[in-house]
Amino acid sequence: MTTVKTTAATPPPRLPVRDKAAALGRGWGGLSPMLTRLAAERATGVLVRERGALHLADGKVVHAESPAAPGAHDLLAAHGTLDADAWARALAESAAHAEGPEHTGAGTGTRRRTGAEVVHHAGRRLVEDGLLTPGALELCRLTALYDAAYFALAPSSAPGRFRYGSEDDLGSGRAAVPDTSGPREGSPTALATPGSRAGTPTGPGVPHPIPVADLERETLRRRDLLHRIWPDALVDEAPLTREYHPAPAPLPARRQAVLALVNGVRTASDIARELGRPAFHTLVDIRRLVAAGAVSPRPVTLPGDPLSVPLPGPAGTGPPMDLTGTTAPVDPHITLLKRLRDALEAL
Repeated sequence: MTTVKTTAATPPPRLPVRDKAAALGRGWGGLSPMLTRLAAERATGVLVRERGALHLADGKVVHAESPAAPGAHDLLAAHGTLDADAWARALAESAAHAEGPEHTGAGTGTRRRTGAEVVHHAGRRLVEDGLLTPGALELCRLTALYDAAYFALAPSSAPGRFRYGSEDDLGSGRAAVPDTSGPREGSPTALATPGSRAGTPTGPGVPHPIPVADLERETLRRRDLLHRIWPDALVDEAPLTREYHPAPAPLPARRQAVLALVNGVRTASDIARELGRPAFHTLVDIRRLVAAGAVSPRPVTLPGDPLSVPLPGPAGTGPPMDLTGTTAPVDPHITLLKRLRDALEAL
């Protein structure tokens, strides 16, 4: 141990501490060192991770996708905001022009649009045709982006990989690519604005990129919220079963809709798609249901396990119920103690 002799004139040296202001400004949350480096480099391309992908343009996130989260078109078509056939037509029209000649900043060439570009161009078409308002499109786009990014930035067992490439005009517009089919007559993007470059969309329907720091902070906030509701993340991916009690506590209508779809087979992502809701919002409702004792993850059993319980099926199927009293009923207090034990082990 090293000792330092100090006097009133020579105060002790200050201990080294982290520069919290610099860390806050950098937005570093430790979620993905590669993503932080790409943001600093202002890179453009697609970051592919185990549970999703993030599309970057000029170091900012313009699109996110994950198998665990519904897309923006799912959210738009779920409650009648947009007809599913109209979205399919706009997507097919955008994909049909994906291989046309396109003008880049350095010259003329041919380049295929990425999947994110096709989706964004389809959204702009719907806005130009008056089938969708710019506010509704941007709201659903941001909701789907943050929703998918939460899963894409989840801890993974495999390293991520980044594919460099152009993301069209989804970012800053430095290498904007005009739509080869041309603007619709009377559409907002058909009018040139003072100071705008040719081919750079400036009207409604143009997505706004999200800084990586903001995305990481929101992802960490969502993780903390779910942990405070129920610390065990097993319910996020496992099939869910209902816990039947003699007198269940009353539930809000939103949670009742989630509980009605729990059948021992569906997962949280399945329920989110059935209801047309963001996956994260569904996770919040499910963890609250688990904390209330109304839902639990289905236990994983091996074939031939005598303790395995068959999945619930339609009414009238399966073996008859034992009404002789030979099967002891499940004590709700024991069930509660088991849930508390699992929650403590997960801490």
